[in-house]
Amino acid sequence: MVGAGFETKLSRRTVLASALAATWVLAGCSSDSKTAADTTRDPAHTDVLFVGAHPDDESSNLSTFGRWHDELGWSTGVVTVTRGEGGGNAVGLAEGPELGLIRETEERKATALAGIENIYYLDKPDFWYTLSAPLTARIWDEQDTLARLVRLVRLTTPHTIVVMDPRPFNQHGGHQLSARLGIEAFQLASDPKAYPEQLTDEGLAPWHPTSLLAQNYGFSSLLGPDAPEQRRTDPDTGLPILGVWSGTRSRAHNMTWAQIERDATRLYLTQGFAAKPAQVPSDPQQLESDWFTVLAEDGRFVEVPVHRQTGLKPLYAEFADWADRTGLPWLANRVQPDYPPNPTTTIPAVAIAPALNGVEGPGEYPGPALPLAIWQGGGSCAATAKLARHGDDLYVLVNVTDDHKGAELAADDIKRHWRTDSVEITLDPRGDSDDTSTTFKTGILPYTRGGPAAERDADNQQGAAVPGMQVAAIVTEPYRGYSVEVKIPLTQLPAPVDPAKFAMNILVYDSDTDDKTGQTRLAWSPFGSAQADPYVWGTATLAGYQPPPTAEIPPAILQTAAHSADSPASLAQTRRTGVPIAGNPRPRPTR
Repeated sequence: MVGAGFETKLSRRTVLASALAATWVLAGCSSDSKTAADTTRDPAHTDVLFVGAHPDDESSNLSTFGRWHDELGWSTGVVTVTRGEGGGNAVGLAEGPELGLIRETEERKATALAGIENIYYLDKPDFWYTLSAPLTARIWDEQDTLARLVRLVRLTTPHTIVVMDPRPFNQHGGHQLSARLGIEAFQLASDPKAYPEQLTDEGLAPWHPTSLLAQNYGFSSLLGPDAPEQRRTDPDTGLPILGVWSGTRSRAHNMTWAQIERDATRLYLTQGFAAKPAQVPSDPQQLESDWFTVLAEDGRFVEVPVHRQTGLKPLYAEFADWADRTGLPWLANRVQPDYPPNPTTTIPAVAIAPALNGVEGPGEYPGPALPLAIWQGGGSCAATAKLARHGDDLYVLVNVTDDHKGAELAADDIKRHWRTDSVEITLDPRGDSDDTSTTFKTGILPYTRGGPAAERDADNQQGAAVPGMQVAAIVTEPYRGYSVEVKIPLTQLPAPVDPAKFAMNILVYDSDTDDKTGQTRLAWSPFGSAQADPYVWGTATLAGYQPPPTAEIPPAILQTAAHSADSPASLAQTRRTGVPIAGNPRPRPTR
């Protein structure tokens, strides 16, 4: 236990990695009114607090948390901002709050294998996959979420806080924002001027955690016990890196923590994690480490030189501003990647509308075939796309060569198209979007139990296809692939079309199994999160098009969430720890 008046000098790598000499110290945390003995007796206390957005965000670090528990006696608690209601479901039809409560059960079962007893849900809504922390901040009510998180830090008194990666490229917006809020809570929990009502009305005390770590996946290719032995720095920020090897054997479980983590990960059934191999490699040289960027030690931010880029795109500039305000300007070092040139094409106009039948007829698509390159995975799937415009309608024909058929979704399960073989078309009508809330995105399933189908996902109006949109598909028998043809009315897009800046991407999701998990992804512009990053999408000039005036459509984002009041496990946890559900205010103790 680490608390005021109690200081432990622990070699960073000896304790947290694998018996190495290093200088990182996990020193005592301080509070004006709590002592080490107080935290020892406090059922709310946890040594380590992980802050995540969804009920699986800690899954890749369970070996580390298990090692800390097994070897140091450190307890770990988890804050999960949402219950992942907006995610997919690989095992059933439940969605929304019902899915959220299922995911809570999965998370509690999985984390228990690492000795984690308490998970604190903040009951914020999970929506679709976005790369935008600012958009997520609006949906979560950022300041309310931060106040709840500061309260939890003051209640649980951790010496170490672990967050996700706050940097924006190729990162879920919820992951980014949960990390930002965790970093701010690390600062603010010790400040009596921050949320003073928590002190005056609830009887809480300031608390100053000592260490702050952030997940870092940039070193995942380094395997074996020797990998964390070397001093490393993050090549982008310049901050020090901590590695914790997963190959150490658990005294309680008599197996490696890598295997325990794999067993735990496979319990996140709704996320398709049961498809992961049941066994990890037996060769220690093939076992991974968990990697963390060291943001703060001894209660202070680690400082490194600042290398600021110029010409940042809006999302990256917003992050740099946040990093400056927070006192961590080096977090924005090299924050924007070198985007490759956007692909370009011209969408030809045709005098006669293509017959919507999944087959290219003479003269229907006079433009070039656009090659789709592998974006993720490495399967044998291949695809091309062709484009045409007739009047105010965009036509897209996608031909896919494939060797294995994925799952046929039920007629009442036409959502989360990436779980099986599908095509996605993304359109940014003005070519200036910073996130997909101002775009049109459709997922097209070439086959379901009821024939071809389409839906909108993670865009301006997620849900049913727009009026006037039509889909046709041909699936070969025996199966060697499929073709999809779609008509999309340009007048139904979220904003008036700019024919010169019109941007789009075309993606193919390939599944070779029937367990509702994908294996390979292709895209016309295959960089980063190609489906969610409008900065990546190609420019598709609409030749000769004069669009009619249309109104902008404000985004409609579903914001329903599961509530801790409906969770028996969360209510039981509150009775055990005294920490109110959802990070709610604590009634002032009576004397």
